[in-house]
Amino acid sequence: MSTWAIGDLQGCFDPLQALLERCGFDRRRDRLWFVGDLINRGPKSLETLRFVRDLGDAAVTVLGNHDLSLLMIAAGHGKLHRLDTFHHILDAPDRDELLVWLRERPMMHVEGRFAMVHAGLLPQWDVAQAQQLAREVEAALRGPDHDQFMRCMWGSEPSAWDDALTGWDRLRVVVNALTRMRFCTPSGHMDFRSKGSPDEPPSGHLPWYEIEPARWRTHTVVCGHWSALGYRSARDLIALDSGCLWGGELTAVRLEDRAVVQVACERCARM
Repeated sequence: MSTWAIGDLQGCFDPLQALLERCGFDRRRDRLWFVGDLINRGPKSLETLRFVRDLGDAAVTVLGNHDLSLLMIAAGHGKLHRLDTFHHILDAPDRDELLVWLRERPMMHVEGRFAMVHAGLLPQWDVAQAQQLAREVEAALRGPDHDQFMRCMWGSEPSAWDDALTGWDRLRVVVNALTRMRFCTPSGHMDFRSKGSPDEPPSGHLPWYEIEPARWRTHTVVCGHWSALGYRSARDLIALDSGCLWGGELTAVRLEDRAVVQVACERCARM
């Protein structure tokens, strides 16, 4: 049995099939971990979403910012970006089943020494606290007030965690850290404007995984979200967004031994 963690798909269905063939994936014995952003910007979001859903217990996926964007837009909140490719899902005959399945995905998955999120973890959080906060967001997404939550979910304030936060502000900070963060300060203030190289942080900020001390370092964080970072492996980090959407590569790492498999991708983002 192998567990393969795979980077952001964003609707790049054909590279995923090529990658799984190269990995020798067998759904009867192996498992796949997807770091979120299954959909959007690529050409086959609908096929990708259906495929991952139909893997059943052979796959675990956490929610990314593009996945949450689809849920918001489907609920009538937010606006479509000109680059979005959600329409195939929104027009599909099984859209409601797909949206319910997506809304029920976790924000964070912890297993053994690994903790998987889409973007990152704030330095103030240990893994147990982060997992509890992720569950609060999951409860809001799945609960009777999920429409109101999605109405209030997006936004960049507050920009830092505070244990005293309550209500939508509390949940919004958790969503932003888990699905949008790239840079933050040692005190945990997040910057959401900078999307470039980790070597060019905004003043006073660092890549979130470089902040010391960080309470989450009891685990190895498996994440994606940051194509400018690319594939990176360290003792406590496996970053997997290697820019398939932009003509880079789609990356899989076998968690048992950190073996790496990659396939080249043609640029498929609409411009």
